[in-house]
Amino acid sequence: MPEIVPNSVLPARREPVTLTTSDGLALVGELALPLEREPSATMVCLHPLPTHGGFMDSHLFRKASWRLPAMAGIAVLRFNTRGTSSPAGTSEGSFDEARGEGLDLVAAVREAVGRGLPDPWLVGWSFGTDVVLRHGDLDPVVGAVLVSPPLRFAGDAELDRWAAGGRPLTCLVPELDDYLRPDEARERFARVPQAEVVGVEGAKHLWVGEKYVRIVHDALVERMVPGSARLDYDWLGPMERWSDL
Repeated sequence: MPEIVPNSVLPARREPVTLTTSDGLALVGELALPLEREPSATMVCLHPLPTHGGFMDSHLFRKASWRLPAMAGIAVLRFNTRGTSSPAGTSEGSFDEARGEGLDLVAAVREAVGRGLPDPWLVGWSFGTDVVLRHGDLDPVVGAVLVSPPLRFAGDAELDRWAAGGRPLTCLVPELDDYLRPDEARERFARVPQAEVVGVEGAKHLWVGEKYVRIVHDALVERMVPGSARLDYDWLGPMERWSDL
């Protein structure tokens, strides 16, 4: 039986999107939807630090858009925050240290709502987790998953707001992270009663390797679509292979 590999692309309805922020910027993005059914949940992606190479195609998110619509029925909305470039194009504006990026997050949530997409979850990775913590505790967001949270631009005040809001919060923290490791993360997030900190043995900040990609995606699906079957990486349907060449 064919197995999903790092460059496997499964069937989905994919389309470019342009998000417009309340301060008038146009952001480049992509929406991937299940091919033959309505989505069961919506994943809004906030990418790693753009000044250090983060963008909407950062591998955890690009692979989520390739896989999760078909494997789990999840709609995946990715976009470049202000001033960020990717092969899809460059978003207007300039990097704003997780301040103006809050307007970008709101624009993405508004896009999901406008399209009638269900149960939006915010998934931040590295810098994206700071954007989520600072700006993501808003309706109709169901909850958030933080992947490698560095707590660089967000601190106790933001954690206290999430605690008061009550939305579920899961933190996937690499054992060998460069910024925040599991024991310290448990101490910092202890002020959020509903926060779950999951330490991942052997993982590093960038989650390189198919083993770690699957750990992240499995965790996302488990929380976004409760009761769903575990992802099956043996795929019987159509499958293409992506090449950046």
